[in-house]
Amino acid sequence: MPSAAWHETADVVIVGFGAAGACAAIEAAEAGARVLVLDRFTGGGATAISGGVVYAGGGTRQQAQAGVTDTPEAMAAYLREEVADAVSPATLRRFCVESPAMLAWLEEHGVPFDARLCPHKTSYPTDRYFLYYSGSELSFPRPAPRGHRTHAPGASGRVLFARLAAAARTAGAEIRAQTRAHRLVTAADGRVTGVECHSLRDAPAWARHAHRVLHRWSVKPGLYVPVLGRALHRPVSWLERRYARPLRIAASHGVVLAAGGFVFDRQMFREHAPAYRGGLRLGTPGDDGSGIRLGTAAGAATGHLDRVSIWRFLTPPSALVGGLLVDRDGRRVCDESRYGAAIGDAVLHCPDRRAWLLVDAPLLAEARRQLRGQASWFQWLQARWLFGVDRVAASSLERVARKAGIDPAGLAATVAAYQAGGPDPAGKTADLVRALVRPPYSLIDVSIRPRLAVPAPMLTLGGLRVDEGTGRVLRPDGSGVAGLFAAGRTAVGVCSHSYVSGLSLADCVFSGRRAGRSAPAEDRGGVHAHRD
Repeated sequence: MPSAAWHETADVVIVGFGAAGACAAIEAAEAGARVLVLDRFTGGGATAISGGVVYAGGGTRQQAQAGVTDTPEAMAAYLREEVADAVSPATLRRFCVESPAMLAWLEEHGVPFDARLCPHKTSYPTDRYFLYYSGSELSFPRPAPRGHRTHAPGASGRVLFARLAAAARTAGAEIRAQTRAHRLVTAADGRVTGVECHSLRDAPAWARHAHRVLHRWSVKPGLYVPVLGRALHRPVSWLERRYARPLRIAASHGVVLAAGGFVFDRQMFREHAPAYRGGLRLGTPGDDGSGIRLGTAAGAATGHLDRVSIWRFLTPPSALVGGLLVDRDGRRVCDESRYGAAIGDAVLHCPDRRAWLLVDAPLLAEARRQLRGQASWFQWLQARWLFGVDRVAASSLERVARKAGIDPAGLAATVAAYQAGGPDPAGKTADLVRALVRPPYSLIDVSIRPRLAVPAPMLTLGGLRVDEGTGRVLRPDGSGVAGLFAAGRTAVGVCSHSYVSGLSLADCVFSGRRAGRSAPAEDRGGVHAHRD
């Protein structure tokens, strides 16, 4: 298409402005490319509402300051169990070897971290701690805390994104907010040459303001009450239909798709992950699979679209790790010290997705004492609900089993095996095994079902297949789609098989930087070839 047909031109166009898009923008702009970032809303995506945890290890500065010994080899040995075949061993090793430098790169671009080590097992540390065991490391040899939480109060993802967004702008990237990409433009040879969008750039000021505000208001309610979130977001979609105008943007070097996953697209969910229901959809309306669909329309292959992470956390309080997780037949579900996604996946495969945590009187009393010091307000509320509404108690194992609807004989056999001495049948380390011998006994319902008080968050892990050295999007036959790259949850990456806290954001940084470095080199003339 003649250049006069384009409304705007850039060297690199990035679709999506979360962590992956921002990191791609920083790398491409610092390489000298003219970078234009598009975002349907105002940026941030799932990153800005996340806990701001980045999974890093192998000897980070924070680990060293906390007195933690870690190596890339130990990190890779653990992650191989989580990553499986999502990426090659060589890519996983590169991810681990580069991990300390990746965290230092984030710090250089303004993202603050802290070395205060959390002394107990938790799903998310309070504002006193910023380094913790964020996965299932304690169940494996050579464990080390690798969850590096952005140093900020509350859910610190907003600070992580704000600092990356500022760094992208400082590097020279231009951000085009309220602009939705709907088609990739390709040349006759299949090379991606640009993006067709609809933008509110020329809409009335009131419409742009209403679009920003209404979207922001819909995000958090949409997490906890999806029906309310959809209702609040309808005016946002109406404003886009009414006032957005076509915009064609040429990309002389490449396009990077970093538009998130598809947790908010019910059709894709039904098609690829029908077993996952009843969970809290962790993301924003921008996680609608649009980036993945843009890629497949250009001929891209996909992978791991059936992989969804669904979480059922037992901690805090940390004492609950000593409990016994059983299904309706009284059978052991899994090692209770595992990360919430591993527990969630195990509960999901239980009969009727039902599971209960067995504790005795001393363990329950200890857990209650720990709440004040170990839990943030939202964790405290969830624990109080579990200890009250979702708990049954009785003076014997048989009676408590019958009250909960669990097979008494199966529960008795499981408890006997758990307390027989020797290695735990589920693999829990000996120091975490507790004798459950003092009544009254309690069974706490930790099933996966729609419950506002104790939701089971979930996010999608699969995406477009990419070359692991460059981030270039691949076709089903393994050849590359010229001019097209993908990163973050739009792409298959390190966390596409299973998830632990911080691994998705770490992969966004890793894959976003990779795509940002590769896209400017796509043009044979080099990043400066077209300039005066």
